[in-house]
Amino acid sequence: MDHEPRAFYLLEENGALYLDAFCSHSCFDYGVLIALNDDESAEYAAKGRPYLERLAYDIHYSAPAAKESTSLFKSRNLGVLSRETSEKVSAAIVVWRSANGVLTAIKRRRLTPVGPEAT
Repeated sequence: MDHEPRAFYLLEENGALYLDAFCSHSCFDYGVLIALNDDESAEYAAKGRPYLERLAYDIHYSAPAAKESTSLFKSRNLGVLSRETSEKVSAAIVVWRSANGVLTAIKRRRLTPVGPEAT
């Protein structure tokens, strides 16, 4: 697992990489959880952490939770598509934060519907 405060968490399960990007727009904070696709995984392998920082920024800047957003990440948000995945990620982050001495409490992931079904 890797972490950049107020930017992202990177998680791995069975060889698959997941990026939980922190998004904040005015008073509305939320996470967008995506599975890195083959191209993104290759970019991460080649460029490392700077690539994740840029990807997290791109996710944030695309505002995938905004109603009229055309973000390419909107349909990839596993946090909305799978409650089970969302809960596993939240639990893994809590364990990691505890093991790494991060004392602030983590809020339960907010599941914000995005996409056509949310209108």
